[in-house]
Amino acid sequence: MDLRGLKTFLTIVKLGSFQQAAQELRYAQSTVTMQIQKLERDLGVTLFERGKSFRLTEAGRICSEQSAHILRDVDQLQSTMSDITLGESGSILIGAIEPAASFRLPNILAAFMERHPKVQISIQIGNTCTLTELTLKGEIDFAISSVPATSSGLTFEPLFSEPLILLVPSMNPLAVKQDITIQDLKGERFLVTSRECVFRKKLSILLQKIGTSYSTLEINSLAALKYYVQANHGIALVPAATVTPAPAGTASKVVQDLNLDLEVGFLRSSERTTFGIAEEKLFTFLRKSLCAF
Repeated sequence: MDLRGLKTFLTIVKLGSFQQAAQELRYAQSTVTMQIQKLERDLGVTLFERGKSFRLTEAGRICSEQSAHILRDVDQLQSTMSDITLGESGSILIGAIEPAASFRLPNILAAFMERHPKVQISIQIGNTCTLTELTLKGEIDFAISSVPATSSGLTFEPLFSEPLILLVPSMNPLAVKQDITIQDLKGERFLVTSRECVFRKKLSILLQKIGTSYSTLEINSLAALKYYVQANHGIALVPAATVTPAPAGTASKVVQDLNLDLEVGFLRSSERTTFGIAEEKLFTFLRKSLCAF
C-alpha cells in the first residue's frame, strides 16, 4: 500500500473535494485520481461512491477512521529518524564511578538535556571493574572511570584528577595537627570500601607505605564513609568533592608526603567503529565540562 495514496485519500476526506485536495497537495487532479484508483486496487475495495456528490462508501468510512493514526505514526517515525540523523534524538547508556556520578554529572547532564531534550540518557553507577566489564560487553556505550586494570579491547582518555583527602573525626588528635605525614597515620583504624573499589586500592598503597600495624573496618559504600567517621569509627580516605566542606564532627586533612589524586577519564571499547551523532555530542559536551575540573 502506497502511503502517498493514503495521505491523498485522507486529504480528500478532510477537504471534501478531489480538486481542493489536489490544490493543497500540489498535484494535478489526474494524479489524485490515479492515486485513489491505485489505493482502491491495493485494498480491493471502492472508497468513494462515483457521482456528482461526494460520499464515502462503508469501506471508505472505515478506512478513514482506521488509517489516520497510521500516517501520524509514520510522520512521528520520520521526525524521530530526522532527529537521530541530526543528533537531536537517541538513547545513550553511560557508566560512571563515584563521586563523579553524584557530584559532577547532575549539573552537566542537566545543561546538556536542556539543549537536547529528546536525547534519552541512562546512567549505570558502579566501580571501575564493573564498568570495564559492561563496556567490553557492549552493555553501556562508554564510561567515566578511573584507569582500568586491563587495556585489552579498551581505550582510556584521561580527563581530570579526582583529589583524595583524609577525613578524621573531630576528637581525633589528627584533627588539630597542622602538617600530617604518612607516619602520623600509624596505629589508626581505617574505614575502607570493597576490594574492587579503586579508592580501596589507593588506600592499600598508602597502608603499605606506613609499614606498621593497622586495623580496618570495611563499609561497602563510598558515600557512607563520612558518616562512620562522624561516629568516630576511624579515619577514611575519601574524594575531596564528597567532604567539601567537611561534615560536622569531622576534619579534612591533606597528607603532605603522598599524592592522593585519582586519574579519571573516558572508557570506551576499542572494537566499536561507529558512534551515534547524539552520543558524540554528549561525549564532546562531557569532555569539555569535565576537563574544566
